[in-house]
Amino acid sequence: MTLRIDISGLPAERLRFAASPLAELTAMLHVLAEPGHHPPLAGWAGDVWAGLRPGLAERLREAEFLWRSSQADFLIPARPRPTLAEELDDVDRIDDETYVTAALVATCGNRVHLAAPSPLTDATARERALDLAQARGARQEAFAERLLADPAAVRARVRHTLEQCAEAFFDAAWAGAAVRLATDLRLKNDLLKRQGIGAALASVSGAVGLAPDGDCIIVDKLLDKATAAHGTGVTFIPSVFGSPHLAVVHAPGWQPVVQYPVAEPSPSEPVSLEAVTLRLEALAHPVRLRLLRTLARGPHTTGELAHAWELSPPEVSRHLAVLRRAGLLTARRHGRYVRHTLNLPDLTALGADLLAAVLR
Repeated sequence: MTLRIDISGLPAERLRFAASPLAELTAMLHVLAEPGHHPPLAGWAGDVWAGLRPGLAERLREAEFLWRSSQADFLIPARPRPTLAEELDDVDRIDDETYVTAALVATCGNRVHLAAPSPLTDATARERALDLAQARGARQEAFAERLLADPAAVRARVRHTLEQCAEAFFDAAWAGAAVRLATDLRLKNDLLKRQGIGAALASVSGAVGLAPDGDCIIVDKLLDKATAAHGTGVTFIPSVFGSPHLAVVHAPGWQPVVQYPVAEPSPSEPVSLEAVTLRLEALAHPVRLRLLRTLARGPHTTGELAHAWELSPPEVSRHLAVLRRAGLLTARRHGRYVRHTLNLPDLTALGADLLAAVLR
């Protein structure tokens, strides 16, 4: 399972390494929404939540779908700016159609494919988007309804929320992170200049590499996808708060962007042989591993998993039962939907390498 970025004929200057305040704020917001993905930062997340004003905390929860399971594409800029305000100005310049589509994909899950007709203008497309959001949860449905009813109001509210985050915690965290990011960027740009793209990519992550013919960047990701950087280039953005995730913008119409962690996750605690044996047996089947990698991005129903991997619901149910018996999943009913959730603490116990592969 790989994402391929075609760079054939791309001038060297179109491959850029740069820091982005907005992308790093997005990584911080993901940590706040999913501290279990980031054990070394759990203490930081707890301190931030404890210090947030109730109004801002509620705003973060109502819009968390933009950065919780996956990041909305407009939150990881292809052309990073020096300040958060400048990058938010660039987001404001995105047309409503593009913004709403990216927001709905993040809110409703990766199975959403919002092509013409637009849910902003077509009643059938709108109902489909709302049905998908409803399957994700009540908050997702409410957010999608507000977004489709009044995009301008939601966009302004999201921007104001991000600006409030700057004052509440981002500015202080960015001051420290920026130093580490600058150090990483000096290394990457020096490697790119002196040794070429292959060496620079090798230093990004073990999950990123150059194809033998040099015409394609290969990224180990959840699904088999392909995109091209012709005429636009590729931007690589380092992140202190993003580890162990490797976020990639690759949707049609968007310039390819890779946000990578500047440090690897620390090793996990050893576990009993019995627990390791049981869980590794559960993970031995490739379908179950794929289901886990999907669930790492958030709770899913059996139907959503079946649709994502083109499997029958009974087959998915059998695999989920094995994973639950191994203690790797929990299931909770919400109305007419049963959502399956990854058990991160027990998966973490299998080792940082496995966790990083699943979360990537």
